[in-house]
Amino acid sequence: MKKKLGILLSGRGSNFEAIADNVAAGKIPAEIAIVISNRPEARGLEVARQRGIPAICIPSKGLDRETYDRLVVAELKKREVDLVCLAGFMRILSPYFIREFPYRILNIHPSLLPAFPGLEAQRQALEYGVKITGCTVHFVDEGVDSGPIILQAAVPVLNNDTVETLSERILREEHRIYSEAINIVLSGKYRIEGRRVILLED
Repeated sequence: MKKKLGILLSGRGSNFEAIADNVAAGKIPAEIAIVISNRPEARGLEVARQRGIPAICIPSKGLDRETYDRLVVAELKKREVDLVCLAGFMRILSPYFIREFPYRILNIHPSLLPAFPGLEAQRQALEYGVKITGCTVHFVDEGVDSGPIILQAAVPVLNNDTVETLSERILREEHRIYSEAINIVLSGKYRIEGRRVILLED
């Protein structure tokens, strides 16, 4: 039976689209069981519906973190989701959420963690003057962008880069490695030693 993915997003959901393309092409052996957004205006919801993927909004406004997360977790469990993928979900998950899906929540971040966690990582990289940045897929833990790292991709910073041009090049790598990381986790061909995710050979 195919594994089931749950996608959480707050905006346009370009990483969601890349995942959905790879699912449709058979490159990810899974199905997207549900797309959930905390914002009713999120473009990713409309994109999902156009693709025939179940998509709902669970508004977060006015709810504390755990109260909201209990609603989302209930929906994910109802859909029998095996792996939760954050695709531009602009909320920090509560310890409750993490406990309900231990090592089954993935996030992608537009920097080479542990450098430049949090918001506006591309701007942080430019302001710091690094020559190389990139993106990271990691398991989500109770910290901010601090979980064990599954995959990373390096992106050079060019002299004439702006936040927009750098973000665009990083995004291309995000679209590539997120699907690779999903396949690694779904295959079970890894083990975790402390902070390290050790990828296993076939």
